[in-house]
Amino acid sequence: MSESPRATARPVIRWALLVFLIAATVGFIALGVWQVERLQWKRDLIARVDARVHATPAQLPASSFRSALDPAEDEYRRVAATGRLLHTQEVAVYATTERGPGYWIMTPLVTADGTVWINRGYVDNAHRARETRARHDESETVSVIGLLRVPEQHGVFLRANVPDEDRWYTRAPAEFSSARNVDGTTAAFFIDAQDRIDTGNWPVPGLTMVQFRNNHLSYALTWFGMALLGLLATEFVLRSEFRRKR
Repeated sequence: MSESPRATARPVIRWALLVFLIAATVGFIALGVWQVERLQWKRDLIARVDARVHATPAQLPASSFRSALDPAEDEYRRVAATGRLLHTQEVAVYATTERGPGYWIMTPLVTADGTVWINRGYVDNAHRARETRARHDESETVSVIGLLRVPEQHGVFLRANVPDEDRWYTRAPAEFSSARNVDGTTAAFFIDAQDRIDTGNWPVPGLTMVQFRNNHLSYALTWFGMALLGLLATEFVLRSEFRRKR
């Protein structure tokens, strides 16, 4: 008496399931190994950035105003710049900080090599207007020490700027220069001031958040856990098949 089609199909299904489990387990292991590699990369990145933030500030070279920025090598580098702050052309960018909601005060600094936008610091809503804050005159030369930052991009977490309505949500030097008609060469980056520049209490500098999400270890453990489950399921299927044959 021949086997029914259903009985004939069962071994095929079991072996297909076995192949799937082995492939999935190998994939889970590969993903876990990849996350371990990413963990080491992230730790190295954090160490490099921490060293940059606390390094002796380097003077901005003239070439930096005309060359592209390499975020991996340059962002959060501690730099120094000297020039004149054009307060009448400043931009207030909406910000959420440890002090609460408010604004970053972005001001162009005219140097001998070009213009670089400076994030002078945070102000609350009561000090958003330029007239409410004490500051250096535009004819005075000031020195700025801060962290070099790449322009922000609008997307899921940041709204696009609306220059025509003077509403700003991302720190984008090129957009600032266009809206404020800043002459000359403008650097593709901006600088977060670490020390107070102005003569009064506002803006408040030094609020740069140097943080990197580092969840790679938990991701790696998750993938390796899935691989372990895959191995246990594979063992169960193999034992079932051997018992059936016996």
